Amino acid sequence: MDVLVIAGSKSDKEIVDKTESVLKGKADYRMEYCSFHREPERLNKIVKESDAKVFICIAGLSAALPGAVSALTEKPVIGVPVSGKLNGLDALLSIVQMPKGVPVACVGVDNGENAAHLALRILALA
Repeated sequence: MDVLVIAGSKSDKEIVDKTESVLKGKADYRMEYCSFHREPERLNKIVKESDAKVFICIAGLSAALPGAVSALTEKPVIGVPVSGKLNGLDALLSIVQMPKGVPVACVGVDNGENAAHLALRILALA
């Protein structure tokens, strides 16, 4: 599999759909819904057992999901902040302010399409 898309909540489906619209027919991908805060053990299992080359993580509010995934893998992680109560600024800042050694690429708020395009470019390097 090329890309694993993980969304923190089913309420992120609109962004998931945008992401999938770019990946369809261009990459082998799979979709999972998993909240890092509610299901940390399940997230660990999903990431550790995945053969994906790139992870796209869609998350709002505290947006801990992309950083958590990056902490569990050496593979590229792309974070998609989702708009919410603060128009996505909270999620955006959470994703871009990762500590050293926990890299996460970040695209614009609600911009699942750009996350998919970036994943395709990363895959093209191989």
